[in-house]
Amino acid sequence: MPWTPRALMDIKREFLELALQEGANRRELCRRFGISPKTAYTLLARHEQEGVAALVPRSRKPNNSPSRSSTEVERAVVELRAQHPGWGGRKIARRLSELGLLNGPPPSTVTSILHRHGLISCEATQAAQHWIRFEHDQPNALWQIDFKGDFATHQGKCYPLTLLDDHSRFNLALQACANVRTSSVQPHLAAVFQRYGLPARINADNGAPWGSPSSPGQSLSELSIWLIRLGIHVSHSAPYHPQTNGKVERFHGSLNTEVLAGRSFISLEQAQTAFTHWRGVYNHERPHDALNLQTPAKRYRTSPIPYAQTLPEIEYPTGDTVVTVSWDGQASFKGHKIKVSSSLLKLPIAFRADHERDGVYDVFFCHQRFMRLDLNRLTTAS
Repeated sequence: MPWTPRALMDIKREFLELALQEGANRRELCRRFGISPKTAYTLLARHEQEGVAALVPRSRKPNNSPSRSSTEVERAVVELRAQHPGWGGRKIARRLSELGLLNGPPPSTVTSILHRHGLISCEATQAAQHWIRFEHDQPNALWQIDFKGDFATHQGKCYPLTLLDDHSRFNLALQACANVRTSSVQPHLAAVFQRYGLPARINADNGAPWGSPSSPGQSLSELSIWLIRLGIHVSHSAPYHPQTNGKVERFHGSLNTEVLAGRSFISLEQAQTAFTHWRGVYNHERPHDALNLQTPAKRYRTSPIPYAQTLPEIEYPTGDTVVTVSWDGQASFKGHKIKVSSSLLKLPIAFRADHERDGVYDVFFCHQRFMRLDLNRLTTAS
């Protein structure tokens, strides 16, 4: 039976002092200390040869380890980790295999190498866990868009704009913006649409420049109106629930770990250079755990719906009541002034009756319902 780990050197010292006393019953001491006679006599023999050094535990590490990874493999693992601090064992093993490293190590070996070199913290190990992820079954069914907060450069703030395909996690845009205004975002989105086509839906956070369904008069922003007129459905995350845009939030975590952490930039241009480089790594080199270690680029396909720079005419079905929004963002309907959105100025919206509930109407802009109106709860405007 081995020594217990509690104060091991003190226990050994105490046993030796008692066992070396004249007339000591060493067999009884073994029973009381919970060790085997073989262990006890081995310790006594070591003490006779080494003195106090016999109290120090000996390493169980073998003199040689034929199964240990070669110096070349260890160096490759450490170098790849240095290039990509956010990558774990699975990503690094997959990437080394793709790079053609002979006898590439399995993920468990890579993880052991990272631990051995102090490149994985206990906190990171505890944080690692498997998630059940929902995703759309085709590319371009849903794109997620958001700004990753902001950070300071020597020439002003940078607001990273990110756009991600839900199915493939392909990053469609990673742009260093000077602000979050529509005038900054729209040209970048137009360039994305020109290259990749149009999605069926875009999900955004609440607030500028996306608009917010929970804020009267702001449910449709100028940017949302443009997207809807292109034929895209616009949806919003639930307030205070960023998990709705979970994939783009996870992307932001990787961006922070692999690009932004511990680094400063002189200008937006310098930040954009770093973004562009990392976007290529993320899309084409970095194995993705949620994609069975495929890269996003291998899973993404461009949309068959082309981008039309000329907006189509706004049309509504026969039977809808069509009203033009006035300058103050209000629409007159059945004697009521209804606050919609000032961004809809001079644009037509449609009131569509709910045939199951008298006095209830769905309010549409183009194909998108953005409001539900119950006249039974309104007071007639004077």
